[in-house]
Amino acid sequence: MNSRRNFIKGSAIVGAGITLAPNLVFPNTKYSSEKLKIAFIGVGLRGTNHLNNAIHRKDTEITAICDIDPKRIEIALDLIEKDGRRKPLVFGNNENDYLNLLDSKEVDAVIIATPWLWHTKMAVAAMKAGVYAGLEVSASQTIEECWDLVNTHEATGTHMMFLENVNFRRDVMAVLNMVKQNVFGEMLHYRCGYQHDLRAVKFNDGKQPYGGGVEFGEKGLSEAKWRTKHSVYRNGDTYPTHGVGPIAAMADINRGNRFTSMTANATKAVGLHKYVVDQGGKDHPNAKIKFKQGDIITSTIECANGETIIVTHDTNLPRPYSLGFRVQGANGLWEKDGDRIYIEGESQPHRWDDSQEWLKKYDHPVWKKYGEEATGAGHGGMDYFVMKAFVESAIANIAPPIDAYDAAAWSAITPLSEASIENNGEPQEFPDFTRGQWVARAPYDWMKAEYKVKF
Repeated sequence: MNSRRNFIKGSAIVGAGITLAPNLVFPNTKYSSEKLKIAFIGVGLRGTNHLNNAIHRKDTEITAICDIDPKRIEIALDLIEKDGRRKPLVFGNNENDYLNLLDSKEVDAVIIATPWLWHTKMAVAAMKAGVYAGLEVSASQTIEECWDLVNTHEATGTHMMFLENVNFRRDVMAVLNMVKQNVFGEMLHYRCGYQHDLRAVKFNDGKQPYGGGVEFGEKGLSEAKWRTKHSVYRNGDTYPTHGVGPIAAMADINRGNRFTSMTANATKAVGLHKYVVDQGGKDHPNAKIKFKQGDIITSTIECANGETIIVTHDTNLPRPYSLGFRVQGANGLWEKDGDRIYIEGESQPHRWDDSQEWLKKYDHPVWKKYGEEATGAGHGGMDYFVMKAFVESAIANIAPPIDAYDAAAWSAITPLSEASIENNGEPQEFPDFTRGQWVARAPYDWMKAEYKVKF
């Protein structure tokens, strides 16, 4: 694949049309039977999970890893060695050593699983280097960064896959199957979000077991080192894609439909301060911090084809986990909370059906075929399908199921929600990251079980 990389690095291919016909850009792409030389930037908890899933594939060769934490490097090397694979190149001398990894001739594709503020710059650098990029959520923090992803993809011709794993969740894919088969009728309304008590993740002093303590930043452990600061300085939906990603696939966003505008509102901020006081006492230094992020952020999105989407962010209060899915059409609806479905003419009038029989009936073909293999891959098997889609798309050098345009549109919710909240719920216009191509782009064929393409 090195010849492909050299071609990409020396080219300037401009225009969204490369995503519409990727095979025309690189006609000399190698057959999908070769192994993918894959690297990892960031081997913390999430990156190590990806690494473990890549190791269990026969079509991958782990050629390089990068992290500035020596302990995480040791853990990653131990996993690779125990699988009998050769030792990869190691990078981590400083925060910018990832650039040397991307310049290596031993790297064809890279998984990026670092703190949020590094995501866009690393993905952009990967695409400029001709390296097929896999980017963890969230992709971008500003509208400018969203455009950086799209513009770099178009300028270089290098593909990028946004690694939103909930799109591959079994029940979500079954409901997607129902939507595509018109079981719910014409679609009208969706609800989703990220409702997950992360207080114990956002505070950890390194002395307590994971999920204890009231420290963050330099004194914090794992995500508490960086994630909590976003709640200190920002007031918006900072993590929208677990919810909106699956909904965007159902609504054909960027492929015959698009987000057009949104409004957002925030409650006051109480949860994190209360947690610090309850766990560390009212005299703890962190009890003096005034957190900016409202405890519950509610965003309402309007779509070009007339649907509405409500997205909820709720991570600073005590609650059970829920992505709050509701998928509603003219003929019925599915709600995840309560696991219930109602289909007019099939369900008893005015009474919910338990969703399990419906989901079993419409179980997605990829889960029927690979569900057993996905066991133990992480997040209920979702991560198996994320890695499968990434590796096979990268080997074939074709557009992935979730691309740079999706990463930009979904991640734009964060800065747009901040702007709307700052302006008392004022509507914010969504940029059209496809530059009008959403009208012509065909919906992605989520029903296919393979991503391999032979030339």
